[in-house]
Order: sequence, then C-alpha cells, then structure tokens
Amino acid sequence: MLFASFTLHPQSVAAWLVIGLVIGWLAGKVMEYPSYGIIGDLALGAIGAVIGGAALGFFGDGDPSFWIGLVTALVGACVFVGVAHAVVARLNA
Repeated sequence: MLFASFTLHPQSVAAWLVIGLVIGWLAGKVMEYPSYGIIGDLALGAIGAVIGGAALGFFGDGDPSFWIGLVTALVGACVFVGVAHAVVARLNA
C-alpha cells in the first residue's frame, strides 16, 4: 500500500516538536557556520521533525509505535537541518 491512512495523535506531534527543537538547537551548536541563528535552527528542526514523523504515518502501514515515530522525527529533523545548512554553505561558497 503506497499511501496508508494518515492520522496524527496530539501527543506524537508534541513529541516530534520537542525532538525537532532539541535537534535544531544541537545543530546550531555543532554547525557554527553557516547558521540561521537560534530561532532559525529551532524552526528548521521542528519543521524537519514534523515532516519526518508525518511521512512515517503517511507511508507506513498501520499505526506505528510512539518510539518509532520519535526516531523517524529525529532522522527527519537531522536530515532537514543538515540539508538546509549545506545549501546555505554551497550558496555562500
């Protein structure tokens, strides 16, 4: 099944946002240059986490466990922040 039933649980979205904010903050500390500032890094982390967590619910079959959703949100936030920083570094080079 390509597109599964898509349901969002409020506690999952809240956990995704918290994970995204932490990853955004960590990315700002680890990747000093280029940086979007603390607010920008937090926003990028939160957006990436929500995209990653929602993608699991969108493409996965059945209702994934809470921990699997957190891991997917973590990966989504890391990828999103990393790509955004790489694009800015490439444009500034």
